[in-house]
Amino acid sequence: MSPGWPPGWERKLSEPVDSDAGARGLVRPEPLLFERSVPGRRGYSLPEGFGDTAAAGDDIPRGLRRGEPPRLPEVDEPAVVRHFTRLSTWNHGIDLGFYPLGSCTMKYNPRVNERLARLPGFTRLHPYLPEEFCQGALELMYQLERLLCEITGLARFTLQPAAGAHGELTGVKMIRACLRRRGDARRKVLIPDTAHGTNPASSKLAGYDVVEITSGPDGILTPQAVAQVLDEQTAAIMITNPNTLGLFETHIAEIAEMVHRAGGLVYCDGANLNSLLGVARPGDMGIDVLQVNLHKTFSTPHGGGGPGSGPVGVVAELEPFLPVPVVEKSGERFRLDDDRPESIGRMKAFYGNFAVMVRAYAYLREMGAAGLRRATELAVLNANYLRVRLRRVLEVAYPGPCLHEVVFGEKTLQELDITTLDLAKRLLDYGFHPPTIYFPLVVHGALMVEPTETESPETLDEFAETIERIIDEARRDPELVRTAPQRTPIGRLDEVAAARKPVLRHDFSGGE
Repeated sequence: MSPGWPPGWERKLSEPVDSDAGARGLVRPEPLLFERSVPGRRGYSLPEGFGDTAAAGDDIPRGLRRGEPPRLPEVDEPAVVRHFTRLSTWNHGIDLGFYPLGSCTMKYNPRVNERLARLPGFTRLHPYLPEEFCQGALELMYQLERLLCEITGLARFTLQPAAGAHGELTGVKMIRACLRRRGDARRKVLIPDTAHGTNPASSKLAGYDVVEITSGPDGILTPQAVAQVLDEQTAAIMITNPNTLGLFETHIAEIAEMVHRAGGLVYCDGANLNSLLGVARPGDMGIDVLQVNLHKTFSTPHGGGGPGSGPVGVVAELEPFLPVPVVEKSGERFRLDDDRPESIGRMKAFYGNFAVMVRAYAYLREMGAAGLRRATELAVLNANYLRVRLRRVLEVAYPGPCLHEVVFGEKTLQELDITTLDLAKRLLDYGFHPPTIYFPLVVHGALMVEPTETESPETLDEFAETIERIIDEARRDPELVRTAPQRTPIGRLDEVAAARKPVLRHDFSGGE
C-alpha cells in the first residue's frame, strides 16, 4: 500500500458500487459561449496593421464580402479556455474507463505506438516528396502490406482507403472491374441481415442492386438461404465474419464455393478480424476481397470518427484492379507504381492515412504471431465471460459460445418495465460508457458488448456488478432507471424533439 493512503481505500469487488461514482468534484454546468458574451469584450490584442488597411479588401469581389461583421461571441481569453476545457472533461475516453461498444473494438492501445507515429521523420514527411526522400515510409508500407497478406491469406493489399466503408467501396469497385473484364455485367450483391450496415450502401454506390438474405434461427447464414437468391445476376456476396451477432459463419467455405460456381465473387467485411487473428485466415475460407480496419484491429484509437484506415486485400485475380499507386520494390529501393492500366484509379488524394499505418506496423512487430493469437483468445474469452456472467439477469440473444462480442436482448428488461435505453442511460450514473444499443437490428432491443482483449477480469466484474445492481434497482423502483441519468452534467434528453426540432443556430435576441 502506498504511504499516506487512507485505510480501506481498496474496494473489494464484492462490495456495492459507489452510488455517487462519476458525480464528485468540481463538475458544473457550462452555458453556451454565446451566453457568456459581453459586448465589447475581447480575448486578443493585435498590433495596428501596416499600409493602407482600408484598401486591404479591395481584391475580394463585392459579392463575396460580408454585409456586416460575423456574429461571434465576445469573451475574454480565460472564458474561452475554461469553456472548452470544461467541455473536454465531460468526454469519456478509453483512458478514463471501460468503453464496451460492440462492433467498434474501442480497446486500449499501446502508447508506445503513439510515440512512434509521431517521430519527426514521419510527421514532417510531405506526401508529395520525391520517392528518393521517403524511402523509409515506402518501406514501412511495403512491409505492412506483406504482413497483412500473411495474416489474412490474400495475395495483395492496397493501403489507400481511409476507413472501413471506404475500403468496402474500393473492394466492390474492384469486383465490378473484374467482372467487366470477364465480360459479365452482373447486377446484384447478396448481403445477409447480420452484415454491417455500411455494406448495402457501398454496394449501391458501386451501382449494384442489393438483395438481403435472412440468417437462420441460430444467427448463422445457411447455404439453403443463399441458394434461394443465387443466380447468374449475382456479382458477389458481402458477408461479415464473424457477423454482427458475434458469431462465426460456420458455412462460410461452402457458401464461398457456391458463389464461385455461380460465377460471383466473395467479399468479407473484416471489421471483426480481431476475433480471428492467428487462428483463422479469411483467404483460406474462399474469400476474394477483404477490408481490414487498422483503426479497430491494429492499435489506432478511433473515437469521434477518426482517424481511420481500411486497407483492402484481394486474391491474385483481382490484383490488376488495385487502386494506383501501389508500392513496389526494385532491388533495394521502393517506388510508387502508377502504370497499371486496369486499375480502378485513385481512391484518395494521397496514399492513405499514414500515421495509422505506422501504429499498425509497430503493433504487428511488437505482438508477433504468438501475441496476435493470444490477443484473439483473450478477446473471445472476455466476451464469453460476460455472456455467462450476465445471462442470469439479461437475455442472451443467441445462446451458446460467441466470439469477440456478445449480444443481449430486451426480454428480461421488458419484464421489469424498463428498456435497453434506460439501462444504457443508468450506466452513465455509475461512470460506465454504455455498450452499443439497438444494433444489430435483427435482435429486438439489442445490447451489444465487446469487452476486447485489453480489459482485465476486475473491470469486467465491475461492469457486470453494475448491470446487476441496475436490474435490482428496476425491480424496486423502475422509475429511477427510466429517468436516468441523474448524476451527469446533462440529464435525459428528449431525443425525439432533438431529431425533429434541432437548434442549429443561436438567436442573439435572447431566444432560440
